[in-house]
Amino acid sequence: MHRRTLLAAALAGTVVTPALASGTARAAGPGPSVTPAGTTTLDGRALFFVSYDGLVNNNSFQKNGLLTYKGHQYAAWYTADRNAVVGRRALGSSTWSTVKAGHTLRYDDSHNVISMGVSRADGRLHLNMDSHSDGFTYVKSVAGLMDDPTGLSWTASRFGAPQATLDGLAPTSQFTYPQFVSTPEGRLQLSYRVAVSGNGRNALAEYDGTRWTALGEWSSSTGTYTSAHGSSTARNMYLHGIDYDRGGRLHSFFTWREQNGAVMCNGGGITNHDTGYVYSDDRGRTWRNDAGTVVGVTGGSDKVSVNDAGLIVDPLDPDHSLMNQESQFTDSAGRPHAIISYVPGRFGQCTTNYVADRTRNGRAFHLRRNASGTWQKTEIPVPLNSSQRTKLILDRYDNAYAIFPYGRIAGASAASGYTDWKVLFDGSGLNAFGEVVIDETRVAQDGVLSFMYQEKSTGTTPSPLRVADFRLPA
Repeated sequence: MHRRTLLAAALAGTVVTPALASGTARAAGPGPSVTPAGTTTLDGRALFFVSYDGLVNNNSFQKNGLLTYKGHQYAAWYTADRNAVVGRRALGSSTWSTVKAGHTLRYDDSHNVISMGVSRADGRLHLNMDSHSDGFTYVKSVAGLMDDPTGLSWTASRFGAPQATLDGLAPTSQFTYPQFVSTPEGRLQLSYRVAVSGNGRNALAEYDGTRWTALGEWSSSTGTYTSAHGSSTARNMYLHGIDYDRGGRLHSFFTWREQNGAVMCNGGGITNHDTGYVYSDDRGRTWRNDAGTVVGVTGGSDKVSVNDAGLIVDPLDPDHSLMNQESQFTDSAGRPHAIISYVPGRFGQCTTNYVADRTRNGRAFHLRRNASGTWQKTEIPVPLNSSQRTKLILDRYDNAYAIFPYGRIAGASAASGYTDWKVLFDGSGLNAFGEVVIDETRVAQDGVLSFMYQEKSTGTTPSPLRVADFRLPA
C-alpha cells in the first residue's frame, strides 16, 4: 500500500540480532540497574474507581501527572472527596505538602485526568483536568511560584480561580487528552484531541508567558483505510507522546484508530492499527515523515492523514489488539524510541476480546531508530499479564527501561543494542492496580526513576496513592 514505506513493510519480518542492532554503538557505560530509594505516600485514601480498565489517578497518558522542576517534585490527583489537589516536595524529602486546586471531579471517568506543565517564561505551574470529549478545567499558579519553591509558600492562594478556557481562549467544545510540553525557548505547549474517539484530530495551543494562542489542528480524521475485512473513512490519531529532544526536534509516535469496526476480524477486538512516526523542527508548525517529507501543517489545510506516504514505521493490521497511547522517549543523540504492545501472531491472527487476549497473550516491544536510520524492533520477554500500558525511559547512558503495569521494571543496555532485556524489579510488595505514571522530567535531573501508583481496591473504596523512587546508574 502506498502509505507504507518499503522499510516499514520489511520490518514485519526483521529478526533483530546483536550484530544488526549495534547501530546504537557508543562508549560502553554501565548497564541498566534500579536501586530502590524509598516510597512516599501522597494520599492514604485517594479516589478509586475503575473505568475503561483504568484509574483516573494513574492513567499513563497523563503528561504530566508527576514532574520535577528546580529541585522539587510535583504530583496531581483526586482525593476521596473528588477534590483536585497538587502536592510538592523537595527532592529526597518524604513529606509532601498539598493544596486544593479549587475543582471537584465531575464524572467517574478515568479519562478525566489531571495534567501539569511549567511555563519557564514566567515560572507558573499550569493544570488542565476533567475532560473527555467535552469541556475542561484550567488552573494556573501565580508567576514565579516554580522558580522560588523555598521562598514562596505552598498555599491555595498561590493559584488562580478555575477556568473553563485558557485565559479566554476556548480551543474546542470537545476536548480530551491534555498533554503539556515545554519548548526549548521556555514556552509551554498544550497538545489535545478535538472531537471524539474514532473521529478526532490532534491540535496544539501555545503559551508564551503572556497569553495563550491556538496553533490549530495538525492531524486529519478523513481518508479511507482498507483492511482485509473492510474499510473505514473516519478515525483519530492516538499519540504515544509528544516530546522535544535536546536538539529541539519535536517527536511523536502514534497509532490510528478506525471508527468503523468492519476493519476488524472480530467485533471483540479494537480497531487500532499500525505504528507511525512524525517529527517537527519548527516547534510543531510543520510535520514531517521519517524521510523528512512534509506531511502536515498545523492550522493549515494539509494535515497528517492516514493516506500520507511514509508514516508507518511498524505495520500491523487491526486484528492484534494494538494498544494506543503507549510510550516514547528520545536518547542522548535525539533518536526516537517507543514501547508498543499487542498480541503477536504466534498466538493467533484474530483477537476476539482485546482485554482478555492482551492480558493472556499480550507482549511489549521496543521500537527505535538506530544510528544508521533503520527502524528496529525487539520483543521484551516479559508477559504483560494486563491489558494496560507500559512506560519507557532512557538513562544518561541510553540504557532503556520498560515500566510495566503493577510497577514491574525491565531493562536493556545500549551496549547490547537493546537485545538483553531482563526484569530488574518485579513489583512485589507494591500492590499496584495497573498502569503507573512516570516522572519523565526527573530522570535527567538527578538520575532517579520516580513513578506514581495506586494500590488495588474494590468498588469505590479509596486506596493509597504513592510515589516509588529508584536510583539509576550514576
